This record gives sequence, structure tokens and C-alpha cells, in this order.
Amino acid sequence: MNHKISIKEKIGYALGDGAANIAWRGVATFLLIFYTDVFGLSPVTVGVLFLVARFSDGISDILMGILGDRTKSKYGKFRPWVLWTAIPLGVILSLLFTTPELGENGKIVYAYITYILFTLIYTANNIPYGALMAVMTGDDKERTSIGSFRMAGAFAGGMLVQGALLFLVVYFGNTNPEIKITPLTEDSHTVVVSATKDVEYVNIKTENGIALFTWQNTDLAVSDTTATKSKSFKMVAGKDYIFSLSGEKDIATDSITVIDQKNGYSKSMYIMSVILALLMLVTFYTTKERISPPKNQKTNLKQDFLDLIRNKPWLVLLATALLYNIYNSIKQGIVLYYFTYYLNNQLLSASYLIGLMLASILGALLTAPLSKRLGKKSLFIYALIFSGAVNALLIFCTAENITAIFSLGIISEFASAMFPTLFFVMLGDAADFSEWKNGRRATGLVYSAGSFATKFGGGIAAAIIGFVLGSLYHYDGQDSSSIQGALPAMAMLMSWIPALVSVVAAGLMFLYPLSAKKMEQITKELNERRALQKTN
Repeated sequence: MNHKISIKEKIGYALGDGAANIAWRGVATFLLIFYTDVFGLSPVTVGVLFLVARFSDGISDILMGILGDRTKSKYGKFRPWVLWTAIPLGVILSLLFTTPELGENGKIVYAYITYILFTLIYTANNIPYGALMAVMTGDDKERTSIGSFRMAGAFAGGMLVQGALLFLVVYFGNTNPEIKITPLTEDSHTVVVSATKDVEYVNIKTENGIALFTWQNTDLAVSDTTATKSKSFKMVAGKDYIFSLSGEKDIATDSITVIDQKNGYSKSMYIMSVILALLMLVTFYTTKERISPPKNQKTNLKQDFLDLIRNKPWLVLLATALLYNIYNSIKQGIVLYYFTYYLNNQLLSASYLIGLMLASILGALLTAPLSKRLGKKSLFIYALIFSGAVNALLIFCTAENITAIFSLGIISEFASAMFPTLFFVMLGDAADFSEWKNGRRATGLVYSAGSFATKFGGGIAAAIIGFVLGSLYHYDGQDSSSIQGALPAMAMLMSWIPALVSVVAAGLMFLYPLSAKKMEQITKELNERRALQKTN
């Protein structure tokens, strides 16, 4: 039936994707650079990890869809999974950003175990959460409205983690070392940092990110003798670390930061994990399932799969979503590298990411009225082409073109925000199409495409970033000279490489068969069937 959903329930549902995006965008934005620059893994190792874990996770996505469709409880089929996974998802997110003292092989094993567990628990949470929208109401236009709220919540959660995390890392990671500065010339100084405690990995730079650091400790046998805008090293209590500093005037002790990245990331993510769990619980308590499969539908797994692989709308959506998630994930995964090393201002990335999130919220909220005017399929295609074209222009920006970088990124993100909004709504349409055509409904299985495309697309994106940075440009996150050599790769990954993927995705979307007129027919006939079943 065409149930109208209250604003309260729409907001409650949206908070669930806000929670999920604390996890997902937190991982997509920060985990890659955390693994390479803080945990000490190579980009290629991390790329392979992401690809392997997320490909294998496709099996769990399908199993979760099947399990969700067959779940029976007083709370419904999908809502209980939101409740059952709220706390485990928060716990595993915290463990991802925890750095136990292990050797190189031990670190790789730990990363594989925790990351695979994260993808499994995220699957158990997110597939039922996505399917929940399709059973809250039978009205496809009302679902579009819920989808807009959902994406606004998703981007708000992303904005929270992407905007606040780096500042929390600085706050919790402050080592409070003793710093002595001796001026040599107007813009040249000697800096001595004395550690008050052992810290395995710290990063030193100036607040403005302009000055160049060069090692002066001959007794440390430091191989890094190049002048770079930051240095990373192991700090031992009671030892002096001496640098020459050049290129910036008026250097004071409070303008130099020495941050314990491991401690900073871990404590910051612990806070985010608590917020995540609380928001998931709110979603559980404020939503309701209303649409059930046809009463005479019998459990038949083979038939469910046959219906799925013959569902052309679903197949097109799956392929398109895989590509747009590669597009989005490359853009997300390279941001911190780009701002940290190409623009030499990591904290500025927080402002950039907040700007993207604000644009995303606006794009998500405008998706419903725009789709009514243009149709979901046409809007999807226009948004893909426009977002990719604007994003490609970033290749022409230098480190001095901050305004242009922000403007192009925000405009591109406004359009790309419409992809996931439309996608999850159109998955509900694909579930309706299957019920209309076959007389059977497997909502959870249909929505498994969403989780699979998101995770596997992100895995391919991470592999692309790892290959370009590690294999082609020999990036080493703990070697300043190799970082400088990889700057061109960061510019390409920020601009035209993902843009090419969006163009291919737009081409695939032309094959999508469900027009607005067709969906009106399907919705009308399904409502008539459901009303008849209810009276019988």
C-alpha cells in the first residue's frame, strides 16, 4: 500500500545512514593513508587487501540478502539486524584504527582480519538497513523522498567524520615535546625537538605547512637528507631531534606541531564509534516495516536467483553502481594524500571535505524534485557526465589555486551526490519490477547489489590508487623523497582518472529499462494486487 511516512520516521531512518557513513566514509577517506603512513604498510599491499577483502565480501552480501528475506521476528525482517549489529559495527571500526605492536607480517595479518570482519559486520548491518526503505512504503515517489532524507543523513555522517577527525587526531595526538628554535636568518632556523616519551611514529611540520625541514642529526644515520615540508620519525624519550628549517618567517614554538598519529587516530575513532552505535539504535526505534512478500509466496532460493539474474533493471543498476563507486572511492581515497603532500596542508582537507558534504546534502535533497521533472534515469546520466567533466578540470589546478580546487570539487560533488540517492531508490523499483513480473519478492537479495557495488567498487578504487602510487610512482609513506616523486600521481588520481570511470558508467545507464511511465503502471498494478490479497 502507499503509506505516507512521517518526517520523524524519515529522519530516524536517515540517522542510520549517518551512522553507516561514519564507518564507511571514515574508512574510505582515512584508512588507506592510515595503513600506509601510520601503520607502515605499502600502498600495493593495502590495495591488494582492499580488493581481495571486498571481492570475497560479495558472497557475504548475497548470503545476507537471502538471510534478511528469511528472517522472522516481532520487529520484522530487516529492522532487527540494525539493532543486532549496532554495537559490533562500532567495535570493529575502533579495532581498524588500533595499532598493536607487531612485526611486518603480523601487521598484514591483523589488517586482513580486522578489515574482513569490518566488511562482514557492515554487510550484516547495511543490506538490511537498505532493504528496510523498500518495505516502509509501497509508494515509489514516497521512497524517493525517504531516499533523499537517507542521503542527507549519509552525507551529514560523512561530514562529521571527515570534518572533525583530523582535528581530533591533532588534539589526542599532541605529544607536548620540548621545542627550541634558534634563528639563523630571517627565514632560516635550527629546531631542536626533545621527546618526553617514546612514540613509535610522529609527524612534524609547521602550522602553515610552508617551511622546509632538513635533518641535521648525523648520529641518527638518517637516509632522508632532502628538504620537505614535513618529517615522520620514531621518537625516543630524552633524545634531541635536530632540523634546519627554511622558507618561513616568524616561526614560534606553537607554530610547530609534533603529532603522535597512532594515538590520535585511535582515540578519535573510538569517539566516532560510540556515536555510530547510538545513531543506529535511534533508527531501530523510530522506523517500521509495512510491506510483506505476497502471502502465497513460498521459499525457493533457486527461483529467487533465477528471478534476480533475469531482472534487467537490477543488472544494469549493479554494473552502473560498481563504476560510480569506483569513481567516488578514488576521489575520496586520494583527498588526504592530495592535501597533505600536493597542497602541503592536511588540515585544509577537513574544510574541503565539509564543503563536499554540504554540497552533497543539497544534491541529495534536490534529487527528488529533479527526478520528478527529468526522470530518475535521465537525471542519473546527466549527473554522471556533469560530475566527471567538472572533476577532470582539477588536473589544471596547482597548489596555489585553492579557490579553484574547492569550487570544482564542490560543484562535482553536488552532482555525484545524486548517484547513491537515485541508486537505492531504483533498487526498490527493481524489487517492485520483480514482484510485478514474477509474482515473487526478494527485497533483501535485490538490495545486496547495493552493498556489493559499494564495497567491491571501493576495493577496485583502492587497488587503482595503490597501483598508481606504489607500482608506477614508488610511493613510500615513511620516505619523504618518494612522496615528492609521487605528486603527479596524486594530481591524476584527483582529477581525470576517476572522471574516465564516470563516463563509462553514464554509458551503461542508457540500458536501464524502467521509465517513469512504466513505474506508474507497475506501482498501480502492485497496489491493486496487494489490496486484493488483503481482502482475501
